[in-house]
Amino acid sequence: MLVSQEVISIIGAIGLVALAVSWHRRSSSPVRLSQVGWVCVGLYFFNDASVYLAHEDLILTLFSVMALPMAVGMAIWEGRAEDERTLASLTWARGAVAYAGGPYLLIAHVPWLSVLAIWFVAAQAAVFLRFSGGDHIEMGETWVNTSQGQVTWEEFDGNRWFMGSSTEEYMFQTELLLADGGASIGINFVLACTALQSMVIFIGAIAVLDIDWRRRCRVLFLTVPLIHVLNLFRNAGLIWLHSTYVDWTLLGMSVFEFGHSYVARFVSLFAMFLMALIMFDLLPELHRHIVRLLKPLGLLQPK
Repeated sequence: MLVSQEVISIIGAIGLVALAVSWHRRSSSPVRLSQVGWVCVGLYFFNDASVYLAHEDLILTLFSVMALPMAVGMAIWEGRAEDERTLASLTWARGAVAYAGGPYLLIAHVPWLSVLAIWFVAAQAAVFLRFSGGDHIEMGETWVNTSQGQVTWEEFDGNRWFMGSSTEEYMFQTELLLADGGASIGINFVLACTALQSMVIFIGAIAVLDIDWRRRCRVLFLTVPLIHVLNLFRNAGLIWLHSTYVDWTLLGMSVFEFGHSYVARFVSLFAMFLMALIMFDLLPELHRHIVRLLKPLGLLQPK
């Protein structure tokens, strides 16, 4: 890590607040404030790269490494942009990042909210698996990874209303047990299993669009519940694969490790891509913003 977890949490919060304020004051074009926000947010996510690498999560490691140069690029672009349409898209990006990252980091940094989100999705995944004919599973103990070791949620004597850790999805884990014998199935539920990241991306992107509130609500009601249901299907499928193909391996990875780290993420990204296409049809304003922001990369530009 570049800096401690407590310091980077403050830096990330400053960045999100700066982006949110610059979006609300968009009529006065507070470019300097938004530039500070972009760099702080980029530093926040870049700081986690070594942690994800230690967990052998190559995809999140790559995304974390890319966060800082992309954020610096956005800050530079903010200072050089002059075209009104480009400025409008950059302003939208400020609000989208602020109102996507803000709610997620609030849940991630408040232990009670993190644990409740894990319990909420884990319980529904168990019901979904049972309904589809899979094993009957139930939630077991919730564990907290601390610097002194692993303790149960009931024994956890730390602050349950705020924590400075920047790797929250690994801190709280709820184990899954077979309902008939109480034996662990070898899978623990963490915050990353709740699909909150995917939901807040769509919420942030839609919430700050300059459109009628009824259009905004219709699209939110379409996307957020759909992401939740697809995530339940994903979690139940991974549990079923883990329980059914016990001896399956590929390059030293079990079927759960391969499915969780690669297949499920590829399918999730593809599903989000399809949902984005539907949203672009319902919200052409969103499509125009994204196309303009891809201009430096030379992608999807009209001829």
